[in-house]
Order: sequence, then C-alpha cells, then structure tokens
Amino acid sequence: MTDVLPDPATPFGTRVRDRLTDEVVGWLSTVGADGTPQPNPVWFVWDGGTSVLVYNRPRANRLAHLRRLPRWSLNFDGDGQGGDIVVLTGSATIVDDAPAAFENGAYLAKYRGRMTRVSGSPEQFAVDYPVALRLTIQRVRGS
Repeated sequence: MTDVLPDPATPFGTRVRDRLTDEVVGWLSTVGADGTPQPNPVWFVWDGGTSVLVYNRPRANRLAHLRRLPRWSLNFDGDGQGGDIVVLTGSATIVDDAPAAFENGAYLAKYRGRMTRVSGSPEQFAVDYPVALRLTIQRVRGS
C-alpha cells in the first residue's frame, strides 16, 4: 500500500507523524449495531507506516462493532481553539499473531507505567488486554 499519510515535508505531514508517535490517547470511534457512533479513548502504537495497533479486553464492544463493520476513525484532541486537528480513518483487523502487549517493545516503552497503574504489571495488562487490533490508515484529514 502506498503511504496515505500527508507529505512529511509539509507542516501537516510532520504534525501527523509527531502525533502518531507522541500522542498517548486517541479517540477511536466505531459504529454500534444501531448505527450510533461509539467513541472510546484508546492507547495505541504506530508502526511507522500505515497502521496502528490497539490492545483490547476480549469483551470490548468495539471488537463486536468492528467484526460487523470494520470501519473506524481515530481522532486526536485539538488545541482547544479548533486547530491541530488530526482525523485518521480506515479498516480494522483483529491480529491473532501479534505479540502480547508486554512483549511489544514500542508499546511497552510508551505505556509501561500506565500498564502497571491499570493492571499492576505489564504482564497482567497483557492478560487483561489480550486482543490486538490493527487499524490500517486509509485516509488522513485535519488542519
């Protein structure tokens, strides 16, 4: 797949890559069975290309939503003034062979302390959040 991210030589392209790397929480929106958008805060790690990985509890509603309709949006908080907007959209796949969250070096580096706070340890976090979801980025928009 060709790079769908904006040109890294542009300010927006640089900002998108910075946000994908540095942002701690993104708002992942899926669509419920009744057609209602369902936004939820998620932790994620960018692969440096065209996808991000999100670890989930097995009974997370977003998994059922995405099995039914594998479309999503991931939004980052703006600057409070209507600027610094980044919205990613694409398709989702459950990844059966992804490493556990504590074995994913990039995810562990980004969230180790938070994993410990939420579950007591990174290893227990991986037990609590064992389902890896790959979000393939197909479109980026923002300001």
